[in-house]
Amino acid sequence: MMRFTLAFVVALAGSLPARADVNIQEVTTPGGITAWLVEDHTIPFTALELRFRGGASLDLPGKRGATYLMTGLLEEGAGDLDARAFAREMEGLAAGFNYNVYDDALTVSAKFLTENRDQAVDLLRSTLIDPTFAPDDIERVRAQVASILRSNLTDPDDIASAAFDTRTYGDHPYATQKEGTLDSLAGLTREDLVTAKANAMALDRIYVGVVGDISAEELGPMLDHLLGDLPATGAPMPERADPMFDGGTHVVPFDTPQSVALFGQKGISQDDPDFFAAYLLNVILGGGGFESRLMHEVREKRGLTYGVYSYLVGKDQADVWMGSVSSANDRIADAIKVIRDEWTRMAQDGATEEELAAAKKYLTGAYPLRFDGNGPIANIIVGMQMQGMPIDYAATRNDRINAVTLDDVNRVAKELLDPDALTFVVTGQPERLTETSN
Repeated sequence: MMRFTLAFVVALAGSLPARADVNIQEVTTPGGITAWLVEDHTIPFTALELRFRGGASLDLPGKRGATYLMTGLLEEGAGDLDARAFAREMEGLAAGFNYNVYDDALTVSAKFLTENRDQAVDLLRSTLIDPTFAPDDIERVRAQVASILRSNLTDPDDIASAAFDTRTYGDHPYATQKEGTLDSLAGLTREDLVTAKANAMALDRIYVGVVGDISAEELGPMLDHLLGDLPATGAPMPERADPMFDGGTHVVPFDTPQSVALFGQKGISQDDPDFFAAYLLNVILGGGGFESRLMHEVREKRGLTYGVYSYLVGKDQADVWMGSVSSANDRIADAIKVIRDEWTRMAQDGATEEELAAAKKYLTGAYPLRFDGNGPIANIIVGMQMQGMPIDYAATRNDRINAVTLDDVNRVAKELLDPDALTFVVTGQPERLTETSN
């Protein structure tokens, strides 16, 4: 049999036409694991996406950064393979594994060839069930994380983000960096990492998406073998956050010629009936690139920035409407004033029919482009599961957007946009800008 390389197969998969009309099957394994599957037998290649709900938010008190450090060690040796032997084995199988952790999820992505499926799954299983967490590996990865933390302390964007999160989320895990602090990182032990793994990687919080050259009959036993020995339950999920926005402007002094500003107010949940109206409203206000009002008013008309954006942030335990802008220290005050004015204008006057039509065209036209390969599709269908979307969401999503009326958008603008609560956190040496709160 001719042996394909993974790089060739991934390149071929990326060249296939983008499509949103995927045929998703729900598969329940003999062991009771539910997965969404898109069969595609055109090339001998499969993408697997695992997502565990909870992520870095499950860090225990005083152990901030444990889940992040643990995730970074999953491919640094497993079973009887040390880090180098593991890397050689993965390369020899032409497989690819990737591990990441976020505020609300720990993700595992895998790609493998059909001819090597069994061996690749065995290797992946060893990282999920029996990671080594060897002392030398722990210290090496700890040093890498410490380097990230030190870099964050000198980056205006990271400083602004940390200050915004602290002010917004109070004592919730969202308020602190998922990497932890230099002090908390230094205090983590191997036992802490073992505990973090058991807390985060459990069967009661797993979501699975599979796309490629595998049938439903083959998938069930494969997933039971891969995942069946994980703990049945993990740590309890954190409490719901209560984001705080005082409507003020808060300055974090930092020696830099350009100030960075993050701004935000309370947002909207994706399961809210008005979500798509808010989604379109955001595209018009600041999420539609050069066509958005903020970009037009702040950049195009006044030249105050290269870019200004707004975006809906949907976390498991909080929903926030955020934005960002950077400008020279002597111009950031002007940029903030224009943003506040446009937030108020949109809340009071709403959008136009022309703006809504352009936003719909932008969102519906771009959506199929996301389905540009097995890996992206696997990622999308896992996200759909986590957000509680129906299995036909990919096929109906554009219809839901097109069903939104101008009255819907403008009603949501009045109800949701809150100029008095819009809060700015600015890092830099801004001129003509003083600390305020409402």
